[in-house]
Amino acid sequence: MRSAAVTDFSQYAQLRAQARSDDPAALRATAKQFEALLLQQMLKSMRAASLGDDVLGGEQTQFYQEMFDQQIAQHLAAGRGLGIADLMIRQMQNGDVSRQTSDVRRDPVSTLAPLPRASESSVSPSSQALANAASVDAAPLASHGSRLTPHEFVRSILPYAEKAAAELGIPARVLVAQAALETGWGQQMMRRADGRPAFNYFGIKADTRWQGEKVQTMTREFENGEMRRRSAEFRAYDSRAAAFDDYVRFLKSNPRYAQALRHGGDAARFTSGLQKAGYATDPAYARKIQHIADGQTMKAALQAARPVRLIQT
Repeated sequence: MRSAAVTDFSQYAQLRAQARSDDPAALRATAKQFEALLLQQMLKSMRAASLGDDVLGGEQTQFYQEMFDQQIAQHLAAGRGLGIADLMIRQMQNGDVSRQTSDVRRDPVSTLAPLPRASESSVSPSSQALANAASVDAAPLASHGSRLTPHEFVRSILPYAEKAAAELGIPARVLVAQAALETGWGQQMMRRADGRPAFNYFGIKADTRWQGEKVQTMTREFENGEMRRRSAEFRAYDSRAAAFDDYVRFLKSNPRYAQALRHGGDAARFTSGLQKAGYATDPAYARKIQHIADGQTMKAALQAARPVRLIQT
């Protein structure tokens, strides 16, 4: 792949034209230009860190040196580069996934147990939709051996989130968002010692009240404003349905969350109530859930998941 000369300004006009026509090639070209700018800044910083000025140099030498650096940066970016352009392309093709997941915990972080946050509707899903979902309820999240996309993650838990959300009286997307926050959109699910998924979507710990299976894993908790890693035991479930059912029971049976459940259908009031009750040590827990619930990644995933279920029914 040959690089254009930095003095050829027609390349930028062509790039603007491609962008206006939604040409897919414009995405790669823009990413390459961005990487070239970064490389140019790196070269400039390296020269600025030199021990002293060239005694034979001057303004004219500096001018041509800068042009040379710009051309070298363009040439390097036109090839394999540093991989920055490829990373940008993957991120932009996934919409705002990177922005959304920047707030996602890679490990369960709650002090006690997780709570739900729902979606656009608190209407209970049809029995047929749940029956369809039950056929894959206990299946691994990524049986094909690859990582889940946000769309696949939402599709795998949406029927159970809608059922639980209907019982709690909140939008289903909130519960999906909380599960996404706790599990990194399903990519950081807790697993048993033999590798089977624990289906713990809400970071609920296995305290003395829990008589079921447990899984030991590392978690992150805030203490005195600082995040610390600790090992803790969490509840393990046989299926997605069991996980969401237990989440509802956990909230309703625990008096400390009574105020959170008096949300009046207000999702923000529900999540802030969970945080105030000590559901998680993260001081931004409620805000992070709302951020994911209202994000474009969630909206696109819900739109992609629901038509499939409508066809099945």
